[in-house]
Amino acid sequence: MTEPFDSVPPLDTAGNIRPASDRHFFYPNKMGRIILLAMEEVMGRNGVNAILNLARLKNLVNSYPPNNFDRQFTFEEVGAIQQALDEMYGPRGSRGLALRAGRACFKYGIKEFGPVLGIADLAFRLLPLGMKLKVGFEVFAETFNKFSDQIVRLGEEADQYLWIIDRCPVCWNRHAEEPCCHLAVGILQEGLYWVSSGKSFHVEEVQCIAKGDPQCLIVVNKRPLD
Repeated sequence: MTEPFDSVPPLDTAGNIRPASDRHFFYPNKMGRIILLAMEEVMGRNGVNAILNLARLKNLVNSYPPNNFDRQFTFEEVGAIQQALDEMYGPRGSRGLALRAGRACFKYGIKEFGPVLGIADLAFRLLPLGMKLKVGFEVFAETFNKFSDQIVRLGEEADQYLWIIDRCPVCWNRHAEEPCCHLAVGILQEGLYWVSSGKSFHVEEVQCIAKGDPQCLIVVNKRPLD
């Protein structure tokens, strides 16, 4: 199991680590913009505006974040958007929309981050499937750990890959009876489809911070469905 990229946690005036509840964490504006564009692809601009109004994020209505790497899109905003989706469409409806938005997020994201990360070149695409999956997971985790305040670790079992989120914006400040990070699941679904050149995998979130678990854990079966 790999460890998160090193980072220095914020300290208080006495030199103690400040608890996460007292700190703000961020996505870069680019990632926040990708989320909103992906949602717009799924539900239209009016649908996104309705969600933003319900989430009390009127400042984002018709004014998406700029396309840069400045870390200014808060985890509170990400969580509030996903919570508003739940409130407007119910758990089942919001799950489907969030999964679709997550898949669209990857398509937008690979255009923005692929050239920077080196996973869009021919040499990568020609690797054997197992190696491509491992490299893909490592690069995806590095993307979040390097460019945002999200913390991702990787693990592996005999028949599954483990995607472990120790600091998750998707369920930030949310409380749920069932795992609710459907946006993250959708991103992984589409990422695996892209990495494997068109194969689908079973992807399931089995632990979620929103329901009291210590981490968000998404498991991916190593054997494709098709």
